[in-house]
Amino acid sequence: MSEHLSTDVVIVGAGPVGIFAVFELGLLDLNTVVIDSLAKPGGQCSELYPEKPIYDIPGLPVVSGQELTDRLLEQAAPFEPVYRLGQRVLTLERKSDGRFEVTTDDGLVVDAAAVFIAAGCGSFVPRKPKIEGIAELEGTSVFYAIRKKAEFEDRHITVVGGGDSAIDWVLSLLDSAKSLTLVHRRDRFRAAPASVAEVMAAVDAGRMRFVLGEIDHLEADDGQLSTVHLKTPDGPEAVACERLLPFFGLDMRLGPILDWQLDFENNKLIKVDTEKFETSTPGVFAIGDINHYPGKLKLILSGFHEAALAARGAFPLARPGDKLRFQYTTSSSELQRRLKVA
Repeated sequence: MSEHLSTDVVIVGAGPVGIFAVFELGLLDLNTVVIDSLAKPGGQCSELYPEKPIYDIPGLPVVSGQELTDRLLEQAAPFEPVYRLGQRVLTLERKSDGRFEVTTDDGLVVDAAAVFIAAGCGSFVPRKPKIEGIAELEGTSVFYAIRKKAEFEDRHITVVGGGDSAIDWVLSLLDSAKSLTLVHRRDRFRAAPASVAEVMAAVDAGRMRFVLGEIDHLEADDGQLSTVHLKTPDGPEAVACERLLPFFGLDMRLGPILDWQLDFENNKLIKVDTEKFETSTPGVFAIGDINHYPGKLKLILSGFHEAALAARGAFPLARPGDKLRFQYTTSSSELQRRLKVA
């Protein structure tokens, strides 16, 4: 079933810049709906380097990608944004009344006065293993993300990969799985050392297995996965498996954004002005790594600046006829009420 929402601004992308845009728009009393293809907010910061230290955020000498995401979410929370995660935006159309309609692959339809594209380098698409027959099992036995953890309870689960996603989900599923096997082609991992140590401790305690190897082929009965056949240094091995979770990383693609009648730089970056960071389509703004203009710096800091100016550019579209007053959060009782600190 489709879901219909109406808002002032729809933000495509829930990375740091998209989340900060929620804050800047909220200060102007504008409501937001935030859509992202990932199952959790944070974009690259949370998905690719949650533990990696970042040193160039003002006021924070060092902060991890996940901590920065958590702080930005906390900062934006008073404005009660609506998050719709795990959905890819497909279409963007201007309606006869001048507003926009955005649709997603999950049936969501959002009506908005303005659109912010804060999609970084594009939407994240999982890298899928090239294994015969795997496509037919996707969504029933093979998953590239977990949206409902309860569906994996009391199942024979095999997780494949050596990054943070693989290790984090192993730890999350450890207590509820009927059996849990981690498969990786090397005995070294790209995940946080403390998490890897916790997984290896669970292996040593007999709570799960680790197999050095890779998938050879899959065996299914009546459309449901039953066995994963592995190639290991000691020869072939068969593992009972009802749920397969391959975590081989993500590819970033602009996807449907390329069809939105915007001006692009080399079909990769969206051209914007530097007054409001508006695109060639009035009412559509692009902020963060996805935009291009002379002197552009691909820094989170730059994206924050762009979000602030874009918010002011969106205000007259969402509140035609209203006067925009410049106010400081330190002295404005009105802004402090919106922030729920008054």
